[in-house]
Amino acid sequence: MRKLLNKFVSKVNKLATSGTPFLFVIDFDLRMPEVFTLDELPAGIRFKSPDYSFKETYPVFEKDFYFNFFPPEFDIYCSAFEAVQKEIKKGNTYLINLTFKSLLETSLNLESVFYLSDAKYKLLFGDRFVVFSPETFVEIRDGVISSCPMKGTIDASIPGADEILLGDVKETAEHNTIVDLIRNDLAMVSEDVFVENFRYLDLLHTHKGNLYQLSSRISGTLPKNFKSQLGEILLKLLPAGSITGAPKKKTVEIIRKVENYQRGFYTGIFGVFDGENLNSAVMIRFIENENGQLWFKSGGGITSMSDVEKEYEELIQKIYVPIPRND
Repeated sequence: MRKLLNKFVSKVNKLATSGTPFLFVIDFDLRMPEVFTLDELPAGIRFKSPDYSFKETYPVFEKDFYFNFFPPEFDIYCSAFEAVQKEIKKGNTYLINLTFKSLLETSLNLESVFYLSDAKYKLLFGDRFVVFSPETFVEIRDGVISSCPMKGTIDASIPGADEILLGDVKETAEHNTIVDLIRNDLAMVSEDVFVENFRYLDLLHTHKGNLYQLSSRISGTLPKNFKSQLGEILLKLLPAGSITGAPKKKTVEIIRKVENYQRGFYTGIFGVFDGENLNSAVMIRFIENENGQLWFKSGGGITSMSDVEKEYEELIQKIYVPIPRND
């Protein structure tokens, strides 16, 4: 694994220093890092970010579809939730992102999800997975690095949903914890770190209705020679704080113990360097093909104040595709 990481770092540093545009994709466990120049991108890989997307004519897909999912049984979720609460009581973690995978039965395939979805970041990775993420991992522009962790979700159709979310004590504590964690992470690679925009709402459109999600933007100033160290900078910040918890190292150990599957590329990151600037996403909102069967991976943050039924509902709430219906 260390050889692959060293190779990844070396290639990223070399490409960034020379101003060569590239795509990078890194899994949660840092076992399968990939980097491709945009000229050598393998067939089947497509992506979109706020700064860059393929200039191609999108195929036409039928927007009428069925999308059925089967989350883990509540008792199974409860067992993992209780295990997390025990770790919290021991003081081993005070925020942990607990995730599961849910079986999908849908008329959509990975390619149609990619092309039909309206999302800030999208990645189609051949016949292996598709991601349509609303969350920025890091953005680098003119030597300034910014991260926008997303913590806090509510059904936007609930009357006063925005005020309910902003006033929720548990969600506020969870969000504050992640903002503090990201500030500390950015301080490892940059200077003059500050919270640029605190607790703002994003409205997400899904096939089931709209969701509000709560984000913050934290920024810092990179050294002038950051391009020659870009590979190391990315690895220092991984795994992403918003999909692990705090303290990060111990929480990752607990995640590996209590979750009933391997995350793989889910909750890893992908991004594009355009020759000068970089934009990247946390790989949430994720559908994976496992031996011909599709699975949707989702979850949420658990604290001592969490209610198991609400957390289970949030896991289900995040199982969606951002594809507007014809009606």
